[in-house]
This record gives sequence, structure tokens and C-alpha cells, in this order.
Amino acid sequence: MKHLLSASDLTRDDALLILDTAAELATVTDRSVKKLPTLRGRTVVNLFFEDSTRTRISFEVAAKRLSADVINFAAKGSSVSKGESLKDTALTLEAMGADAVVIRHSASGAPHRLAHSDWIQGAVINAGDGTHEHPTQALLDAFTLRQHLRGGAGDLAGLRVAIVGDVLHSRVARSNVTLLRTLGAEVTLVAPPTLMPYGVDGWPCSTSFDIDDVLPSVDAVMMLRVQAERMQAAYFPSAHEYSRRYGIDAARMAVLPEHAIVLHPGPMNRGMEISADVADSPRAVMVEQVANGVSVRMSVLYLLLGGMPDEA
Repeated sequence: MKHLLSASDLTRDDALLILDTAAELATVTDRSVKKLPTLRGRTVVNLFFEDSTRTRISFEVAAKRLSADVINFAAKGSSVSKGESLKDTALTLEAMGADAVVIRHSASGAPHRLAHSDWIQGAVINAGDGTHEHPTQALLDAFTLRQHLRGGAGDLAGLRVAIVGDVLHSRVARSNVTLLRTLGAEVTLVAPPTLMPYGVDGWPCSTSFDIDDVLPSVDAVMMLRVQAERMQAAYFPSAHEYSRRYGIDAARMAVLPEHAIVLHPGPMNRGMEISADVADSPRAVMVEQVANGVSVRMSVLYLLLGGMPDEA
């Protein structure tokens, strides 16, 4: 595997290799010197055409812990804001000797265009493209589920996960449905009819419009942010009505099985899709997701730039 563009690129064995490697690399954070020499001399470029805090910093920390050189390239204030094309930007990065490009772009498919062109020879990692996919987020979510509900080993066979909220605009939901299914989990998407994507019947999951029907029987619930910035129309009557019908609060938390956990890819709209008391609850694992994101992205960079075993 040369690139990571989509969760569908990963077989069960690929996904387990990434998760197992991430578990080993997570021990680096417990050391006094949090560095490995693995990617010394390699250059990783974070090419972000959309604003991001968690993902960009997570990739930067991951690359630096592996001793790679990191270049952060933000579209704002760069030649891109002056009209430079993706192709010309990529050719510039290639001339600078980029070994890997981590790209976030508002256009769905931009990472695929970059990977399947002759503009750049290094690895391309999709850090979120439009409303399409966000594969490393799905991997860190799977890692978090495995740590809490599977003892940190093996796949997620039989695990029941509900993904709730703005599925229509969520690249996180798309990647998670694919990856969690690959790992054996059963996924249910829960959303208002207006926020359920067209063609969802063909996805490897079930759907529901009623969160209260689903919560009593799941092992984990993943709340999605309402992406108001992508909405050009009224998808629900009001924020209060959305919260009442689809938000998770203490009352809904109480009907979850005792072992169940709550995830959120962030940033959270507290008081809308998730109440403050749930967000701050011990069963909410958002801070762990951020920490696990560094380990998972270290694993992806290590395997892509160090060579997957079948390419050794």
C-alpha cells in the first residue's frame, strides 16, 4: 500500500496491522524522550486547504515523534490564496523532496487526484476531503473502541456502534461505516431524514430516525458535529429541536448499557449534539481519541514510509 486515501483501501489485515503498530508506538508517549529515529531524513508535508487544529497538529506531532522533518503548508496566506493550482503546489512540494503529503481539501477526491497523478512521487494521506472521507479518524476511532471494549487486541467483531447526527455532511461517518464493518462491527446510522445521505441504503450498515430506539442496545455511540458551515438550507427546525430529538444528554446516557462509551470526532457543539455533563463524563472518551490519533498517525506514517511488510 503506497497511499491511504480511503477506509475502503484497507483490508481487515491492513487495518489490524495499523492498529497493532499504533498500540506498540503508543508506548513512546510514556518515555522521557518521546522520539524514535525511524523516519530520520524523511520529509512530511501537511498540506491543508481547510482549517484544522486537531488533525494537523496530530499529524505534526506524529511525524516529529518519528524524527521526520515537517513542513506545514496552510492555503491561507500562501500562493494558493493567490490562485495557484493544486498541480502547481504539488510540483513545488515534489521539487522540495516531500516523502509524504498529508492533504486536507474542501473538494471531495482531491487526495485521489494528487495520488494518481505524476505530480508527486511520495505517499499521499487523506486527512479529510470535502464530505467524502477521513480514514485516519476512522482508524483512531476503531483504536479507541478496541482499547475500551476489546481489551486492546483483535478486531471489533459483534460490536454494535451507533453513529448519530449530521451524517449527510460527515466524512467521518463514511469512513467509520466502511472501516468498522471491515473489522466486524455492526453500525447503525441515526439522523433526521434530511441529514441522511442519498443512497445510504447501499452502505454496509442499518439506519434509524429514532435515537431512543437504538441507544439501549449499543456498545458505543459516536456523536457527529452539526456542520452548519456546509448547510445551504434549513435541515431541521431549530437548534433546540435538533438537540431534543437527536442530542445525547444525561437522560439518554442513562439508557445506554453500563459498559457503553461515547465518542465524538470534535470539535463539539456543547448543548446541541452533546450536553456538557455527557461531554465531561468518565464514559466520554474524546480526550483519549485525540491522544490515540497521534499513535495511529505515527503508525500510518511508519508503515507507508518504512514500507508495508509485503513490500519489504
